[in-house]
Amino acid sequence: MSDKSGSTQSLALLGGSPVRGPELQWPAWPVYDDSERKALLDVLDSGQWFYAGRVAQFEREYAEFQGASYCVTVNSGTAAAEVVLQALGIGPGDEVIVPPYTFVATASSVLRVGATPVFADVDDTWCLDPEKVAEAITPQTKAIMPVHFGGRICDMDRLNDIAAEHGIPIVEDACHAWGGRWVGKGAGTLGLCGIFSFQLSKNITAGEGGAIVTHDAKLADMCRSITNCGRAIGAPWYHHVNPGTNARLTEFQAALLSCQLRRLGEQTLVRERNAAILNNELEKIEGLIPQPKSNRITRRAYHLYCLRIDTELFGCSREQFVAAANAESWPVGAGYPLPLYEQPVFKDHPGRSRGDACPMVEDLCYRSAMWFGHEKLLGTEEDMHDIIHIAEKIKANVSALRNWQG
Repeated sequence: MSDKSGSTQSLALLGGSPVRGPELQWPAWPVYDDSERKALLDVLDSGQWFYAGRVAQFEREYAEFQGASYCVTVNSGTAAAEVVLQALGIGPGDEVIVPPYTFVATASSVLRVGATPVFADVDDTWCLDPEKVAEAITPQTKAIMPVHFGGRICDMDRLNDIAAEHGIPIVEDACHAWGGRWVGKGAGTLGLCGIFSFQLSKNITAGEGGAIVTHDAKLADMCRSITNCGRAIGAPWYHHVNPGTNARLTEFQAALLSCQLRRLGEQTLVRERNAAILNNELEKIEGLIPQPKSNRITRRAYHLYCLRIDTELFGCSREQFVAAANAESWPVGAGYPLPLYEQPVFKDHPGRSRGDACPMVEDLCYRSAMWFGHEKLLGTEEDMHDIIHIAEKIKANVSALRNWQG
């Protein structure tokens, strides 16, 4: 049996019994059932495995789900970013402002079109700081690419004001924000366009895949041409008008995604409810800081549950906290180990020399950031209270934990 008798029990890391025993399992991912099996077999038996009706169907469904006029599917979120930047004509000599706390593809996509990623710091939301974005703009800035990190939508009101003032488009990296809403409008529709990923870890998945959403018909047509080997809509098959690539989604992936999408609304509500339990209780523990909320976020997509530790207030290092939590069977981790500008691919790149280091990102990477994946938020309320009990137990035993060296 799991030991939940009180926070005064010794930590499992130091020889005590864990809050969660091995008989308690966290929800598995991906979630699927016979609807996915049937959909895949239907495609298999149809013999139409390539660019038939399933891709078009999912594009209509996803555009409606996000509140966009157009959806263009691609084979990954990384490809989505590269395709959009190419469609916007961004290339050598141009700059794109990105956060350095994100997956590498946000910034590497800029390199892939020959442009320069310019790193601007984040604020306490873990998302781009609009004032740092304003400071980073130059005549060479051709786009701003905010990341809705963990599903927490950026301050799009302020970012849109800054972008409009300078005539710069916003490309939302919404790869964590399926179903998210900002004042009722869908993530990805708040700027010029948005990109999404359907990779295996994501909240809606076909193993791989991605999408571009927009209200701009001309941009959607250009993105579709680029993804389809440079063909124009309605043109002959061997007629190529743009330097495109093959970034198409398959019928099998589209069939899976249509099934996944039907669950996503309810799953999003479950994640929101469970995250609210955690937010309300963990913020009561001195030294723990959940990712801030905003009343402008009218539906929150949680790809990650994000939490910072103030090591002085809490009383131990992040590494000690994570080790203790893991020993209690709470699978929380420390997140990205480096700001992107310290990764080898960017370290000597001109974009790094555009300003000072990003202190908030460095604090997240080196000292304070912790997160765990969205599938845990599909657990029960008791699971959420286990997380709370573990955090309280660590806090109660922090004096003993400070002496643990690993």
